[in-house]
Amino acid sequence: MERVSVARMATVKLQGWIHAARGMGAPDSVSTERNRYLSIKDRCMKKYQVGSDTQRMLALGHPWVLADAFTKKWSKVHCGELALLCNEQQQSLATALLDPTDRIVARVLGSPGLKLDRSWWVDRLRQAAELRQQACLHETDVFRLVNGEGDGLPGLTIDRYADYLMVQLYTPAWDGYLPQLVEALKELFQPAGIYRKLRPQETRQLEARRKGKNYSRLLAGTEAPHPLMVRENGLSYHVDLQQGLNTGLFPDQRQHRLDLMRRVAGKRFLNLFAFTGAFSVAAAAAGAKQVTSVDVSGAYLDIARENFALNRLNPKKHYFIVGDVFVELAKTQKSGAQFDVILFDPPSFSTTRNSRFATRNGTSQLVAACLPLLKSGGLLITSSNHQKVDPASYLKELRRGALEAGWELRTIYRGSQPEDFPVSVCFPEGDYLKYVISVCTKGR
Repeated sequence: MERVSVARMATVKLQGWIHAARGMGAPDSVSTERNRYLSIKDRCMKKYQVGSDTQRMLALGHPWVLADAFTKKWSKVHCGELALLCNEQQQSLATALLDPTDRIVARVLGSPGLKLDRSWWVDRLRQAAELRQQACLHETDVFRLVNGEGDGLPGLTIDRYADYLMVQLYTPAWDGYLPQLVEALKELFQPAGIYRKLRPQETRQLEARRKGKNYSRLLAGTEAPHPLMVRENGLSYHVDLQQGLNTGLFPDQRQHRLDLMRRVAGKRFLNLFAFTGAFSVAAAAAGAKQVTSVDVSGAYLDIARENFALNRLNPKKHYFIVGDVFVELAKTQKSGAQFDVILFDPPSFSTTRNSRFATRNGTSQLVAACLPLLKSGGLLITSSNHQKVDPASYLKELRRGALEAGWELRTIYRGSQPEDFPVSVCFPEGDYLKYVISVCTKGR
């Protein structure tokens, strides 16, 4: 009964957000629509010329302008400036947000003459909320509300954690518009609180000034409980909206955790780079015979134990190993232990005292180290969020590892982000997540 009530509450709350968004901020007159797209003369918006290559990319709908010989000629550009991109004939092509300090010097927001006002913000956020009706959020109150370029807001993401929102700005160009965004979010969704996750360079500056791990700031509302309990697929997890570089739960893997649950009943499951144990909790809740979680951080595994307990799963019946993944794999191979399912979802780059891991080349080494621990016919589940490694290159990494170990891999499933992480067909870079399930057999 508890799960049904929680699911109903989560569904009603999401529908309430979408209903509120539908009823507010949409243009209700011709004059409102006309005001959104003012003339260039009225706006006094500066023009910046782009080259032929950029013009072709803009014509294809790509939202980025990368620094090149043409952008280097732009003068007196201010970070956060709203400007018109034009061709050599001074014809306006798009309205963009500028950041001269970044490799991505301009991010396209829309048609020429766009007015970045309350109406624009509300319209974009309302569209994003409506799109989330397509997401499978049963018994779930943590998801992505705005997915940057996929929702027409390049360089900006917003995640929901229970009744709280977490905003992340990937360019300082958005900083000056943050008050507008916060007001629109308060108006549309009435969250208990709104946080902003700091950028990596900001956290480094913060660490230089003082000790502490507070990597977010409360922008509006009340502080979230520490930790905050959220629900995903009917399971409970602790997240932290204030401390640490990550909150403790990655919502882009939600559907894959649900898929894992139907594959592990009665199986021995090994979770490498386990982080706070979300995949481990899902496996144990689904009836895995034994769950082993390995991570270099003892603090993360302590949270994993908490997550087990939150779901009335006895952590003492399972194994939590603090250590370097490659070292622990070597130890496990010597012990002769075997698993039915092995999953790894490492960070794109990581360094420990004993080894350094990078998705390129490191993935093949990881595959080769895992395969001897699998029973023949077992499942190897591999994942990477490295944006610069495309799916074809990632599969080559799996092939190298399989050949090195003398095993055969047959992929039976390939996944990416869930529905609340939409990707524009004009922006292939947004399709970053690779998740591959392979049946593994010893080579003949």
